[in-house]
Amino acid sequence: MSVSMLSTFLKPMHPEGWRFVGIFAAVTLVAFFISDPLGWLCLGLTVWCYYFFRDPVRVTPQRKGLVIAPADGVVSLVDHAVPPPELELGSEPLPRVAIFMNVFNCHVNRAPVPGRVVKIGYRKGKFFNASLDKASVDNERNCVTIEMEDGTRIGTVQIAGLVARRIVCFVNEGRIVSCGERFGLIRFGSRLDVYLPAETQTLVCPGQTMVAGETVLADLTGEERARAGFGH
Repeated sequence: MSVSMLSTFLKPMHPEGWRFVGIFAAVTLVAFFISDPLGWLCLGLTVWCYYFFRDPVRVTPQRKGLVIAPADGVVSLVDHAVPPPELELGSEPLPRVAIFMNVFNCHVNRAPVPGRVVKIGYRKGKFFNASLDKASVDNERNCVTIEMEDGTRIGTVQIAGLVARRIVCFVNEGRIVSCGERFGLIRFGSRLDVYLPAETQTLVCPGQTMVAGETVLADLTGEERARAGFGH
C-alpha cells in the first residue's frame, strides 16, 4: 500500500484522544481474554475512538472577508436568532448557521475568521439532542467571540449534545487566532453555531455537508445572494 493510500485511511489524532484510545485498547485486551467475539467488538470500538479524535490537515481559504466553517458536519439550521448573552453581540436577532456533528464526524473546531478572541463564556446546561433548536438555549455551551481587524465580530457557540459530556476550548481571551486555527473540541456528538453580522448573506443551506477549515459560510465583502438548496 502506497504512502498516499495509507494517508487516506490513517489520519493524525488530536492529543485529546490518546487517553480515551488507551482506555479502549486496555479494555480490548481484557475482552479478548474473556471471549474472542467480545474482543473483536471492543477492537472495533477502539478503532472508532481513534477515528473520532482524528485531526486531519485542512487547507483554509485565506481571502479577506471569508467566514469559514468551524466544524465538520451537516448544516441543520440557517436562520436568524438572538445570540447567547455570553457572546456579547447584542439582543437583536443575527444570521445564524448551526452545524450538527454526529459521532462519526471529526470534532476538532476551527476558527471561522482571523482575529482576537475578545470573549469566552461557559454555561452549564442540559444535554438534549444537539440537532434540536432548543439545544442552543438549554444545553451546556461554550461561547467564543472573535473580533476581526476591522472591528467585525463573529460569534461561535460550542454546544454539547445528547452523548457529548465535555466541551474543550484551547484558547483564552486576548489570543490572536488565524482563520482555520484549531480552537476547541467537543467529545462524542454535538453542535456548533456561528453568529454573523447583521445583513450577512449566508452561502450555505440546510442539509449541506461542512468541512471545518475549508467550506465557506459567508463572504463579508461580497454581494452574493443567500444560497438555497434544491432536492433531487
